[in-house]
Amino acid sequence: MAYLAPIHRPSSVRHAININLISPDEESLVVAKANRLEIYSVVDDGIVLSHTRSLYGKVTMLEKLRFAQSPTEHLFVGTDRYMYFTVSWDSDTRQLQTQKTYVDQADKTSRDSQTQDRCNIDPTRQYMALQLFDGIITIIPLVSKGKKRKASEAITLGDPVPARITEFFVRASAFLYPREGTDVLPKLAILCEDNQQIPRLSVKRLDYSAGGAGDPGSASLDDVSTIQLPELELGASHVIPVPAPTYGILILAETSIRYYDDATGESLTEPLKKAAIFVTWTQVDGQRWLLADEYGRLFFLMLLIEDDEVKGWKLDILGITSRASTLVYLGNGLVFVGSHQGDSQVVQIQEQSLQITQSLPNVAPILDFTIMDMGNRSGETHSNEYASGQARIVTGSGAFQDGSLRSIRSGVGMEEQGLLGEMEHVTDLFPLQSSGNPKTDILVATFADETRVFQFSADGEVEEREDFMGLSLNEGSLHVASIPGNRLLQVTHSKARMIECESGMVTAEWATQNSRTVTVASANDKYLAVCVGGSEVVTLDLDNNFREVARLDFPEDGQISCLQAPSVCPEICIAGFWETASVAVMNIRTLDTLHKVVMSEDAVAVPRSLILTQLLPNESPTLLVAMANGEVVTFSMNTSTYALSARKATILGIQGATFKALPQENGLFNVFAICEHSSLIYGSEGRLIYAAVTAEEASCVCPFDCEAYPGAIAIATPKDLRIALVDTERTTHVQTLKVNETVRRVAYSPKLKAFGIGTIYRELRDNYEIIQSHFMLADEVMFKELDTFTLNEEELVESCIRADLRDGISGDLVERFVVGTAYMDNHEQDTVRGRILVFAVGPERRLKLVSQLTVMGACRALGVIDGNIVAALVKTVVIYALDSPNLTKLVAYRTSTAPIALSITGNQIAVADLMKSLSVVTYARPTHPGGAYSLVETARHFQTAWSTAVACIDDHTWLESDAEGNLMVLNQDMAGVTDDDRRRLRVVGEIRLGEMVNKIQRVEVEESANAVVSPRAFMGTVDGSIYLFALIRQNKQDLLMRLQQAIASRVQSPGNVPFNTYRAFKNSVREEGEPYRVVDGELIEKYLDLPSSLQESICEEVGAQVDVEEMRALVEGLRRIH
Repeated sequence: MAYLAPIHRPSSVRHAININLISPDEESLVVAKANRLEIYSVVDDGIVLSHTRSLYGKVTMLEKLRFAQSPTEHLFVGTDRYMYFTVSWDSDTRQLQTQKTYVDQADKTSRDSQTQDRCNIDPTRQYMALQLFDGIITIIPLVSKGKKRKASEAITLGDPVPARITEFFVRASAFLYPREGTDVLPKLAILCEDNQQIPRLSVKRLDYSAGGAGDPGSASLDDVSTIQLPELELGASHVIPVPAPTYGILILAETSIRYYDDATGESLTEPLKKAAIFVTWTQVDGQRWLLADEYGRLFFLMLLIEDDEVKGWKLDILGITSRASTLVYLGNGLVFVGSHQGDSQVVQIQEQSLQITQSLPNVAPILDFTIMDMGNRSGETHSNEYASGQARIVTGSGAFQDGSLRSIRSGVGMEEQGLLGEMEHVTDLFPLQSSGNPKTDILVATFADETRVFQFSADGEVEEREDFMGLSLNEGSLHVASIPGNRLLQVTHSKARMIECESGMVTAEWATQNSRTVTVASANDKYLAVCVGGSEVVTLDLDNNFREVARLDFPEDGQISCLQAPSVCPEICIAGFWETASVAVMNIRTLDTLHKVVMSEDAVAVPRSLILTQLLPNESPTLLVAMANGEVVTFSMNTSTYALSARKATILGIQGATFKALPQENGLFNVFAICEHSSLIYGSEGRLIYAAVTAEEASCVCPFDCEAYPGAIAIATPKDLRIALVDTERTTHVQTLKVNETVRRVAYSPKLKAFGIGTIYRELRDNYEIIQSHFMLADEVMFKELDTFTLNEEELVESCIRADLRDGISGDLVERFVVGTAYMDNHEQDTVRGRILVFAVGPERRLKLVSQLTVMGACRALGVIDGNIVAALVKTVVIYALDSPNLTKLVAYRTSTAPIALSITGNQIAVADLMKSLSVVTYARPTHPGGAYSLVETARHFQTAWSTAVACIDDHTWLESDAEGNLMVLNQDMAGVTDDDRRRLRVVGEIRLGEMVNKIQRVEVEESANAVVSPRAFMGTVDGSIYLFALIRQNKQDLLMRLQQAIASRVQSPGNVPFNTYRAFKNSVREEGEPYRVVDGELIEKYLDLPSSLQESICEEVGAQVDVEEMRALVEGLRRIH
């Protein structure tokens, strides 16, 4: 049984609309991203997100409806499962509310539309036309409240009525504006093509008759006029209805624009100066439009009108944007450019130019991705050790001029504000306030043998001070702080000093005896606690000139590893011990041990750092203890008895962390944990959240809330010191490297610290499209191009991997990049359809082609088995041995149609076929000298599925995706009774994702035996989503399935679409009623957002003796894994 959760939500934009949804006086922009609606408010220079809501369905249509009874417009939404519904905005709850419950228009006897689903509303707002199936247009009358209608029926849509048409492959359609006094019935213009791909424009008149009780009525579409060749250009793609006073239609084509008067039948055609493939348009006013083409060019079209007649038009290029999927004019010269294959943008139209004022990051479509690091650890026996924030996923995103590499990491973001300079070996940082300054303005950086002071002005200017208020700068500092009474405290390895801020005079000093060394120091507003000689603790009274309060040696516990005098409980101090691996809570006045906890029996797991602070509101303070083995142990402390309870352990890395508290505005603190995977620990919804920070190589930090950089932190790395802003909670962070080419394939070499990238470059040159493909070597840090290999003309990259191959001469494994290519269909040589190229990377980081092989079919996928190359060619999977400079064929296996993806585990090769789902073949080496290699099919999935990706997720278990947005978990039953049982792959889980998956990559993570789920794979989709796929532990499977069922029955989606219908498997062959043995993590995590009463009700239905608090902890743990 499986668990599916989103790491990065879809970012592709295909549909958007401006609508008076929230306010009758203010337009909002509604953007559809796969199954999510985002509502933006329009401001002077862009848009601001105001609301987001997920739907049970992928959005395929958006329209706005106006009803007389409603002050605001309603949003019409159509989904990929042929359902439509309407929603409005509830100003009281500030949520979307359903007005028209979903209507299912699915028709198994009709053929799905071969182009996109379309929705048109006639300008009189009386009828809506839906094109969902070829040859059928569904007419929906728009019904408003009548005198005899009930109040509950005031806002509704009429019953849908199908109308047959003879046109099948429709390129575009639109209702025409009615002419006053002549057009009684609405006219619909349909631009289509016949079987010979010859375009034709038909103008049809809609004749609708309402029915009676139980009768939906009838509708017909009859031809009024028709245009076809030679009048219509082959490249005609769009129709634009023209309003009064001219009326008629504009027909956009690749080399011309034609105006057609539907009343007189006359037309006017003018050629374009340069050919353009138009992809979308939006209306500015009655005679001006904005057009976008395939190459990202934005055009401004204006009709030239004289005496209410069109005399011509003017077309100007404004500039370059992302390749648009939809355009929305927002008013005041602002245009929203929604893009599927690039960043969506807000553009300000200027005189014959444009300015991009805002960009919305988009990682779609994800063509390929690789995982740079997983933060893998060993020997873990604790919960909550896995988090995707420790995985950096690098995707090949976008297409052509919008192509890019995107580094995606879920964690706490950090934005650099300034660099102080190169400084090596900073050991700690401290913030101070100079005399009379209410804000922090002094940063103290301490080193092994010196202390440096930097003063910040209000405008951010930095000055290093050679002396400051009597601080000792010729030695390193263990602790520096501002304390009450306008004083400074400095502790070094030999002494402690109290300094008066105004005069800079040292008012008190304490020194160790017999030249002993202070190893650890910590202070609150009242007391200073120091460790002397590694085993003795001394506490000093700060209000009485370092009067010694207590002194105690701990010979039995050994050396003291960490010590804190917490501000949240100033009457205690807490120490960690090396030898006994224990933590003791002591009275700071007497050093009597109040409570003692043994942290571990393992000599390696000793406490290295600790901190007691307030992380959760209205809760007890939390003690965090960082262990040397990378785990963090937390306790809740009773402020009356100082007892520790509620012990929990979390793995952050393989090294001990160092803690620093970062104050928040609400009086709480976040804790920055510095280790090889630095994390921010913060409280949310009553739980502690561990989120990876995007900081690299942090060695120490401190809060630095100065006037120039409010809310900032100071962070030191092994090489420099900088000021940065850090987020207060986890989000998904995307870093972009523009490549301006389609990044078709990505492979990563940890050893070389470089990427191998297969790209496709496109350029329009003298009205000819030039395509050129490259294989590029790029640095992993700066993504800097190191070397590039240009492929042959008309040759494209299809696959690319990093592989350890067995050299045929030496027999050693050598690291290589392997690239598979394909030639375009018009390639002259029919005998050569692709190549396999093997590259070595030399010490100078240059590519060297060491072997190549021409093949008869396109090389769609590559893999490695036993040090040999596995190549998926057309109808064949072939294994080649590297025998430099040649590739030697060892064995081949013939597939059903075309292998599209490979997954290799051990000696098994899973082959995802383009049409025939999955087959598993077993590879075997020769059993005797001179024997033959073999590939034998051992299992097969016998159902039809248009496969797109596959990965092995467990022993004899594979995850497969198809082109219709489904996921299937297939298992080979090795314990089957008959050979046929053992050979048949059976479905043990399936769900409809709603997005086509391009890549599935298995992940290897060691998790604890108590973990609820076990992460097994990442998936990247064409809509820019990244999902985590995990297997559920057997003892939690029934609980999560019951929980999913209980939440689904209580959480309603807009339109009231049933959850089971939304997630049920559906392809062209079969359709199920609900998901099978797969849990939707997005739905499960909605439990945390429900009212307490609903949470209790759900727990009662689920049973299993799980109370609300335990269920919250379970779901919170599931949320933290991604």
